[in-house]
Amino acid sequence: MNFETNNHSVFSMHYHLVLVVKYRRKVINDTISKRLKEIFEHIAPNYNITIEEWNHDIDHVHILFKAEPNSELSKFLNAYKSASSRLIKKEYPEIKQKLWKEYFWSKSFCLITTGGVTIDVIKEYIKSQGEDKPDGRRKNKQSNQIQNQTQ
Repeated sequence: MNFETNNHSVFSMHYHLVLVVKYRRKVINDTISKRLKEIFEHIAPNYNITIEEWNHDIDHVHILFKAEPNSELSKFLNAYKSASSRLIKKEYPEIKQKLWKEYFWSKSFCLITTGGVTIDVIKEYIKSQGEDKPDGRRKNKQSNQIQNQTQ
């Protein structure tokens, strides 16, 4: 395990974040995902946060990031969700056809510390998001591995 340091501490703080579009509307494509990631990367350094992996499906994003002990996660999430919602709806007005109110993101989110499995397993899980199975269902090849390692 690789540890980070600052003036007074040694740490390794990785998080898996899932943000869902309001009403699970299917509005995220590659272009919008890329822009959402750019906004994340712009805001994150202000909170001592660094992105490690990013991927999306049509109605949500998966983000693996690392933080520092002084990172204010709730303030960061509020800043990111607010800024990205405003910018995405401004830059991609076609989204307003599916999301007519001011919000882009659901109020809720999933934030998981990654101590139960290796970072590599989580990275592979995030990379696999949005892939299709041969029978048309969504591929989720890493979920069983994550589930087995946490039991």
